[in-house]
Amino acid sequence: MPPALKIRRVRKSSLPLPSYQTAHAAGLDLMADLEARIEMAPGERRSIATGIAIEIPEGFEGQVRPRSGRALTEGLGMINSPGTIDADYRGEVKVLLVNLGQRPVQINPGDRIAQLIIAPVARVEVVEVEELATTPRGSGGFGHTGR
Repeated sequence: MPPALKIRRVRKSSLPLPSYQTAHAAGLDLMADLEARIEMAPGERRSIATGIAIEIPEGFEGQVRPRSGRALTEGLGMINSPGTIDADYRGEVKVLLVNLGQRPVQINPGDRIAQLIIAPVARVEVVEVEELATTPRGSGGFGHTGR
């Protein structure tokens, strides 16, 4: 049996709860819980309410990711992608959108604006050491594999 994701509405809403759109979808669709349509100018950033708070099972996290279709067609992305929701967070889930396109983008009440992935989290013990194990790559920077 899969772990349960508990959802609480933070205000009265007729929007459906987040759901998987296909049998093998990895993400639950998150919708804009708005009173009226908003328009985002090119380069504009907005925090968009979803109208829900969630209880993620211990040992898991929520990853909020942009929707690829809107990213491609409109340039709609997320400022922090993926956004992380910790298992102990109980506030309203909000999506930090950015219009990376060249035209204004409209967000309507009920639009699917992001997807929520629930994923396991591995926690580590932090240990300070004098040296790290060597590798063929060494300390090469971004994109550096020594080739």
